[in-house]
Amino acid sequence: MSAELKVEHLRKIFSVGRPAVDDVSFRVATGEIVVLLGPSGCGKTTTLRCVAGLETPTSGVISIGGAVVSAPERGVLVPPRLRNIGMVFQSYAVWPHMTVRQNVAYPLRQRKVTRAEIVRKVDEVLELVGLAEYAERPVVALSGGQMQRVALARSLVYQPQLLLLDEPLSNLDAKLRLRLRDDLRRIIKQTGVTALYVTHDQAEAVVLGDRIGVMRDGKLLQLAAPDEIYNRPTDLFVANFTGASNLLAGRVLERNGEFGTVEAAPGHRLTAWLPASVAAGEAVNIAVRPENVRLGGNGAVEANRFTARVAGHRYHGTQTVYELAMLGGQIEALELGTSVRYPVGSDVEVVLPPALCWAYPAREGTGAE
Repeated sequence: MSAELKVEHLRKIFSVGRPAVDDVSFRVATGEIVVLLGPSGCGKTTTLRCVAGLETPTSGVISIGGAVVSAPERGVLVPPRLRNIGMVFQSYAVWPHMTVRQNVAYPLRQRKVTRAEIVRKVDEVLELVGLAEYAERPVVALSGGQMQRVALARSLVYQPQLLLLDEPLSNLDAKLRLRLRDDLRRIIKQTGVTALYVTHDQAEAVVLGDRIGVMRDGKLLQLAAPDEIYNRPTDLFVANFTGASNLLAGRVLERNGEFGTVEAAPGHRLTAWLPASVAAGEAVNIAVRPENVRLGGNGAVEANRFTARVAGHRYHGTQTVYELAMLGGQIEALELGTSVRYPVGSDVEVVLPPALCWAYPAREGTGAE
């Protein structure tokens, strides 16, 4: 029953301001989970609502399973109820006067499924989401996490060709969010349903997505596997939004293939990865993740090895974040371990691995929100 989702040149303009969705194109293969990630107002939820049919696009084409469900310029707009999609909202959206079983069975009753088939399908999906023992319980007697599992079961029980999830974990407390996040991918993959998931949480996106699409100001900046998003961000905004919080100003002295020599401070040069658009002589911002900064030396001669002064630290129990003064600026380094190794005021050897230093044009800015 699962089907491919194809979005081509999607554009949505509300009455005022810039487009909420601006020429967005992507494809979700059958059985794939794609996560749209970005800050509030970036257009990710509007994109999902256009796919669901809850918003009318200004232009563009949306196809599900090869069938066009939205093409405003051709006069095509299939109603949400005829798109055979499941949707899980931020709010639990369960019927409070029903039991768990009644909530999950409701879509099947509306489709005139036989009683025996309803019992079989409801039992199967409740087992899948871990609620089999709660089938006869009033839904209002459940925890928030359990109610969201009911909503998920109700969206899956009729075997939709596409599952849409709009920040489904954001109303849960931290512990429940982590537990359901880890279960969600298993549940979705076990059903084989194609899924489009929206979130502003990077950790959620990495755990759940086969691919992640990062959005900003209505545009899809990069769509790639999680490891590519994290290790080869396409621009400074993607790098910064996904955790590359350290920025050092510099200028490219020369380029050699994918890498270049950058002067980060007078008399200090480092090697960094350069996007194809960056040329010698250009001012850049060098982005580095705190967890990729290596502290302490092993005596080997390495590229991008410097001495830094510990300006401060924050002890978190299982890790320490050091504030380091170096290369004319200040960066943070995250080190795992239950003890603080370097006191404030001490000098420490620091290595910035060249492949994990990314130099983006200074004109880009971070666009942080």
